[in-house]
Amino acid sequence: MARLTKEMKKELVEKLSKCFSESPSVVFAHFYKLNIHDEQKMRNALRDEGARYYVARKTLIKRALEKANPEGQAPELEGEIGFAFLEEGEDITIPARKIHEFSKEFDGAIEIVGGIFEGKFKNAQEMQEIASIPPEPVLRGMFVNVINSPIQGFVSVLSQIAEKKEA
Repeated sequence: MARLTKEMKKELVEKLSKCFSESPSVVFAHFYKLNIHDEQKMRNALRDEGARYYVARKTLIKRALEKANPEGQAPELEGEIGFAFLEEGEDITIPARKIHEFSKEFDGAIEIVGGIFEGKFKNAQEMQEIASIPPEPVLRGMFVNVINSPIQGFVSVLSQIAEKKEA
């Protein structure tokens, strides 16, 4: 790996800081034993959803976090750390949900250690909860079912009343 000059590090910290402060959702992940093929598969899947995955040195990430200054306590960033962030799109749960899916697929080679959600630090458990929120189309379908259920029940009752009157 090429050595970063002081100027390159400064630019990278600026870029990361901007990412941490502007993205509504950032998830930090500890990765180990993740081969290049699996990492590329994950990057492509994230990109298709409007998110990105990036790996940087922890010291640079920590400097960028200090500069971005999200609310709360930063999670422990131990081991090899990468992060996924929402670059475009409206579903702010995508980075956490995708990393969670890949942690299952890659048998624990990557795991969520925390994140930033809507400008606030979140620990690993909170990010796991965010990851469990269904995608927006599924939520809409669930909402339609909630609205439709009483109507179906009412129609069923009316149908039974009509059958009794005919008999």
